[in-house]
Formats: sequence, structure tokens, C-alpha cells
Amino acid sequence: MTDKRPFWREPMVWLVAGLPFASIVASIILITVAVRTGGADTVTDDVKRVAQIQTVDLGPDQRAAEGKLSVVMRVDEKGIEVIPVTGTFNRTEKLQLSLLHPSQAEQDRQLALPPGGLGWRLDGIEVDPSHDWKLELASAQDHWRIKGRLPKHELAARLAPALKDAPTP
Repeated sequence: MTDKRPFWREPMVWLVAGLPFASIVASIILITVAVRTGGADTVTDDVKRVAQIQTVDLGPDQRAAEGKLSVVMRVDEKGIEVIPVTGTFNRTEKLQLSLLHPSQAEQDRQLALPPGGLGWRLDGIEVDPSHDWKLELASAQDHWRIKGRLPKHELAARLAPALKDAPTP
């Protein structure tokens, strides 16, 4: 009365071989997803490694804090406008605006804003309102940088220095 069943019809074989096989397949899928999404580094600054310490140049942030620079960036159906609020700006130069997606670097955009209107304006640009954007506005000539965040479904954001107070030398 001892019926011999083939091994593939034995449930214990599926548990012994199936669970490790399923974990290997899941691991391969997770590694593939992690590699394809790119780096998880949210800091876009150039970082130098010195003696196991990461350092970044805060000079542009310090110059923006010393000048008490701040702007309002506004998005409308025509494009993007940057309006100065506090501080003294060189109104003849182009500014570099970085629209940084919070999790997908391939959607980041670098824009050169020419002077126009009340501040700087670039027409023909559409900003996806379905998620937040990290904002960075910089001047190549004066070497300052201010940052902000445009929340999803909002049309304006304030950009200000990342450093609260400029350090005294």
C-alpha cells in the first residue's frame, strides 16, 4: 500500500526548493529596480571627500546670506518668472534655475533665465504640478546661490539662502 508519487507531486519538495528559489528571484528583482532608479543622493552639490569626511563649498550660500538675497519664483501658463524681493541683484545677467525632481534625476531641468519684466522671465516652459520640485537659483557671475521648494499644485515659491546667518570671519 505504499504508493510512490513522483517528487514534483510532493508538497514538501515545493516548500524545500520553492521558498529559497522565490527569495532569489525577489532579490534579483529588487536589485534590478534599485540599480535602474539611479542614485539616492539628494544633494546635488559637488562633494569632495577628505579624510573620510565629505565637504562641500558653502561659499555661494554664504554670499547669498550676506547679501540677504531672496526671490519669488512664479509659474504661469506662459512660463516661469523670478521676481527679486530682498537684496541687490545684477539685473543685466542671466540666472541659472535648476528644477530638481525629488526622486527621479532624469526629470531635472536646468534653465537659463534672461532678464525681463519685473525680474527674470522664461516663456514656453511647462512645470509638472503633480509633485514637489526642489529649486536652486544661482548667478554664475556673482557666485551666489539660493534655494527653495515648489510644493505640488502650487504656482509660486520663495527662494532664500540655505544658510540662516552668514558666519562672521
